[in-house]
Amino acid sequence: QVQLVESGGGSVQPGGSLSISCVVSGILFDEYEMAWYRVAPGSVRDLVARIGSDGTTIYVESVKGRSAISRDNAEKTVTLQMNNLKEEDTAVYYCHAHRTIYPFESYWGQGTQVTVSS
Repeated sequence: QVQLVESGGGSVQPGGSLSISCVVSGILFDEYEMAWYRVAPGSVRDLVARIGSDGTTIYVESVKGRSAISRDNAEKTVTLQMNNLKEEDTAVYYCHAHRTIYPFESYWGQGTQVTVSS
């Protein structure tokens, strides 16, 4: 059974920092590209950051310079460190795993709420 379990969400004031993590089980982690998406109130699911199995990263423009995605292949964990948080970062954050070789399977976590408010 494949599981992606997120943790670390919560409430923080603008300018604060938060780290969210996703622990994965049931897949060969090394074969998967990992990513964080978010759904803001009234919006659609958008990519925040992605990290390949080789450690290559990409970020959406709005979080560049404020966020860092990392992975620990031994612990099957992907982490998103977010700094200088803004109210517009408020969203439910979802962990996503995408297999980069055939069959191209994908899996989602259940989501974790991040609220930035003064």
